[in-house]
Amino acid sequence: MPDSDLPAARAPLTDSFGRRIESLRISVTDRCDLRCVYCIPEDIAWLPRAQLLSLEEIARLARLVVSAGVKKIRLTGGEPLLRRDLPHLFELLSVIPGLADLALTTNGTQLARLAGPLADAGLRRVNVSLDTLDRATFEKMARRDALGRVLEGIEAAVAAGLRPIRINNVPIRGLNDHEVVAFAGLARERGFEVRFIEFMPLEHGRRWGTDVLVPGKELRERIAAHWPIEPDPHLDPHSPSRDWLFADGAPGRVGFIDSVTQPFCGACNRIRLTADGKLRTCLFSVREHDLRDLLRSGADDEVVLERIRAVVATKELKHHVTDGLYVKPERTMSRIGG
Repeated sequence: MPDSDLPAARAPLTDSFGRRIESLRISVTDRCDLRCVYCIPEDIAWLPRAQLLSLEEIARLARLVVSAGVKKIRLTGGEPLLRRDLPHLFELLSVIPGLADLALTTNGTQLARLAGPLADAGLRRVNVSLDTLDRATFEKMARRDALGRVLEGIEAAVAAGLRPIRINNVPIRGLNDHEVVAFAGLARERGFEVRFIEFMPLEHGRRWGTDVLVPGKELRERIAAHWPIEPDPHLDPHSPSRDWLFADGAPGRVGFIDSVTQPFCGACNRIRLTADGKLRTCLFSVREHDLRDLLRSGADDEVVLERIRAVVATKELKHHVTDGLYVKPERTMSRIGG
């Protein structure tokens, strides 16, 4: 349906607990050129290309949910920059009426060549996953030697005007958590936003545990011992990150996504779409709802949107990571969409 034919406004997507859905994360591919230990198996088999949503199918679903109140869309993977013609998808998404924010999460390895074209296509800001500033540690965590390419990609994003630059960092005790203060220093020096994300039980294997989880509270204390920090008074209540500013007025900020120790489920306003067209109501959900076959069956927009509404109505109240009821999803993070 052309954008001009979409109704100006539809009833908002709302779950059974009264939470209004305003954010959609779209995985455009399950493929990745890294093998980060908390995300993806070394020997993973990729989904057949025919099973992936086309760019036009992604754009159609995006138009529908935006017409029903979604304001923010973020593209993820796998590694989204491995998806062919990704700038064209940003061109399709950036012109959707009512879409207020269009962002990207990437590992940065392909960003040096694509930052400019993506900015020209409508991308305005980017999150780059970077867990260490040390080459040997990077190779140990990502199981690839690519730190140099990631750093080049960050500089290309700066040059292309993709601001603010956000760095996503997953501290794992005994592996890279000793670099937390260095990353806070990077935020101060470059004006970046560094977000520390608690290690979540979505990896393959059995690496996750309370022995390797570094709580956000501990990270805040470590940083504050070097530079006093204070909560951002203008915090978005729906943001998964709790952002802190440097008390001395230095540029940059640090954020903490404490998904395990301080869940933010009550304010969650997001849903997720996998690369093969499955709608997920929670990152930790064990349920998925197929939209791809519905699209390809010839269903009209209202039928598709009603299916999305029905799925949103089943959104979980919370995850159960720490209460003994948690069941690990079959998919690892790379196939869910980071």
